[in-house]
Amino acid sequence: MMFRRLLQLTPIALALAGCAVGPDYQRPAAALPTAYAEAAPAPRNAAVDTRWWALFNDATLNDLVDRALAGNADLRLAVARVEQADAAAREAGAAFFPEIDGTASVANNRISTLTSTYAAGASRLRNTRSAGLTTSYELDVWGRVRRNNEAARASLLASEYSRDAVRLSVAGLIAGNYLALRAADAQLAVTAETLSSREDSLKLVRTRVEAGLVSPLDLHQAEAALAAAQAQQADLRRARALAEHQLALLTGSPDLKIAAGDLRQLPLPPVPPAGLPADLIDGRPDVRQAEQQLIAANAGIGLAKAGYFPKFTLTGSLGSESKALTDLFTAGAGTWGLGLGLLMPVLDFGRTAARVDQAKALNQQSLIAWQDTLQTAYKEVRDALVGLRENGEAETAQTTRADAAGKALGLARLRYDAGYSGYLEVLDAQRTANDAQLAQIAARQSRLASAVDLFKALGGGWKAE
Repeated sequence: MMFRRLLQLTPIALALAGCAVGPDYQRPAAALPTAYAEAAPAPRNAAVDTRWWALFNDATLNDLVDRALAGNADLRLAVARVEQADAAAREAGAAFFPEIDGTASVANNRISTLTSTYAAGASRLRNTRSAGLTTSYELDVWGRVRRNNEAARASLLASEYSRDAVRLSVAGLIAGNYLALRAADAQLAVTAETLSSREDSLKLVRTRVEAGLVSPLDLHQAEAALAAAQAQQADLRRARALAEHQLALLTGSPDLKIAAGDLRQLPLPPVPPAGLPADLIDGRPDVRQAEQQLIAANAGIGLAKAGYFPKFTLTGSLGSESKALTDLFTAGAGTWGLGLGLLMPVLDFGRTAARVDQAKALNQQSLIAWQDTLQTAYKEVRDALVGLRENGEAETAQTTRADAAGKALGLARLRYDAGYSGYLEVLDAQRTANDAQLAQIAARQSRLASAVDLFKALGGGWKAE
């Protein structure tokens, strides 16, 4: 009987559950140029996938990134937030189905002779035993449940994109700090050569001073130059240690030790093709996260507006009731109930209107945040493209400078050994050559770092033309 009544009410429920109040999401137009003018002409390139750091062909870097993606604390927190959002989305989705609860009760009551009337000789004790199933189901007439589910699903996607953004950021931090460490390694190698050269020069000058060929001033200048190189070496060792410690933190490996290497052995990654489309940034996880947050906020408007309309609830029960537990499931003990309830807002003194205004304001905030994220992403790509181009030219110039400074140092030594010039000329040539070599390594680091910035700004890479 109960189920026949339920079937009779089903068409009414379906007819009521028709529309969803509130605006449906429409993606706003992005006011951005169609392509990046800063992209330099380049031949057709193969696609760069999400493991862009593998383009540096460095096994140590690959291992560090893999360890960070598995053990980084920020990334593990992001994964936990995704699990929380997934559970919340499943909870919201469960509202589409009725909730069925089991009930059971045992009651013994004694009737008062002062407040109740009863037949003479009748027992004043009332014993009741009952068991059954109850259900309550909200008919989604105005789309409140659907909007809530829409918001929960968007929040889940936003948390997933947030996790991907953390993943991209962690990989970028690993690559940047690894480049800094390898740059320190290369500069330490240059400094070691400088130290060896200045030690040899000091021995030569000391011999010439003892022979009375040059002034003791040359000896003091040679000693000062050697001490400066030693201080430079100490600063570089400190910088390398700090980069190694940062990599240890990022990878979740406190005792991390990295063997010495050389930045100059790393290859240059590919450059993007000319006419790089601006809509590539739509694939960035932070841009996608911002849009999903906008979708969730848009659904919140409909969720708030549903408060203006009545709420329909379908209830039902099926069970048994008797005085004795042994008679609970016998014939005649069965009970059932079926009802349709309505809860209609009459006067809330502007509470619902305030909630709608809050939802609209939150939607406007989310829209502004999405637009700002798009513009920031576009700016970061442009910055990285300019950095890649200009740092490449700077490295070429620094290479020319280092070659010329090395040749000048050789000539200065020959002139000093032949007695045509003073030691001050050799010292100046040594400083110039040392600074030029360090600057060349720094320029290459900046060029490689610009490539890392471009990969991050594009969300990991680009597709083939």
